[in-house]
Amino acid sequence: MKWLVLLWLVAFSECIVKIPLRRVKTMRKTLSGKHMLNNFLKEHAYRLSQISFRGSNLTIHPLRNIKDVVYMGSITIGTPPQEFQVIFDTGSSDLWVPSDICAITPCSTHNRFRHLQSSTFRITNKTFSVAYESGSMKGVVAHDTVRIGDLVSTDQPFGLSMAEYGFEDVTFDGILGLNYPNVSFSGAIPIFDKLKNEGAISELVFAFYLSTDKQEGSVVMFGGVDHRYYEGELNWVPLIQAGDWIVHMDRISMRREVIACSGGCEAVVDTGVSMIKGPGILVDNIQELIGARPRGSKHYVSCSAVNTLPPIIFTINGVNYQVPAQAYILKDSRGYCYTIFEEITVSPSTETWILGNIFLRLYFSVFDRANDRIGLARAV
Repeated sequence: MKWLVLLWLVAFSECIVKIPLRRVKTMRKTLSGKHMLNNFLKEHAYRLSQISFRGSNLTIHPLRNIKDVVYMGSITIGTPPQEFQVIFDTGSSDLWVPSDICAITPCSTHNRFRHLQSSTFRITNKTFSVAYESGSMKGVVAHDTVRIGDLVSTDQPFGLSMAEYGFEDVTFDGILGLNYPNVSFSGAIPIFDKLKNEGAISELVFAFYLSTDKQEGSVVMFGGVDHRYYEGELNWVPLIQAGDWIVHMDRISMRREVIACSGGCEAVVDTGVSMIKGPGILVDNIQELIGARPRGSKHYVSCSAVNTLPPIIFTINGVNYQVPAQAYILKDSRGYCYTIFEEITVSPSTETWILGNIFLRLYFSVFDRANDRIGLARAV
């Protein structure tokens, strides 16, 4: 109730649309076995219910928090609307959901778009594929009405997946890309750009608040910035070049010593990635400095280290962004503590780090398309 009151108080912001996101854990970690998953979904049935305040363009969705660092929210596609849970991803540009024609396991365990039930649907003969860090998809481009809260994009191009790989155990149905159109694999205009071109968004910005409190909601807001979600001033960082949400990072340090990015490097600000990722050699060095030891796919430390390890500082555009041990050490389902640093699976030509949701939970982020920059400030 307190959270709803806070959102109501800012409803006067005329052209801000807020979509609460849901923090979830992958189904592999949350539930094991098909029957457990089916029982869980029956016990925690979720239906779309939105509250619109007249004259405010503020849309609120109820939250379902299954614990962790992946964030997703509701959209609808088609006429009548069909609901999907998607990741709002600044690392990609394409919007896609599973097709009811796709019969393989990753598709069949998620909500699939039933194209014959939509009166506004039209198909194209254009096919495409997208590869992510966690999986890939192949699909076809279609058009239909897409709604993000009160924002409506008619005849919006989007992807229907015909095949998916690596998404068997995730809880989201699809991905809504918020990167620049030039990195689109489908060649379709991203929904943010289409809304912008149609004048549905007054300011060419969107922003994320990713909550660390299980009882409170996370939001992505379009068309403006709600200043109640952060402390102090926004620190603006220019993009290395327009066309991708990548900024220059000065260095990474701990105990006043540079431990990575010593000559400057690139940092991808990516809401579609949970962890902080970097080159393997440098990530291994950080793991050694904090006393982490490999076990399986993770690096573990003593849980008591949370109280003794220093913060790791990411310096961007001359501003220090601290990530304390309480943020870079998490606890697994068995109560063991592991670090959130991971190796980038691809090898860019320059030193590159990905600042995922672990970083963005600490810092409210604004993505300014009008000025090709990112704003960061301490989240409340």
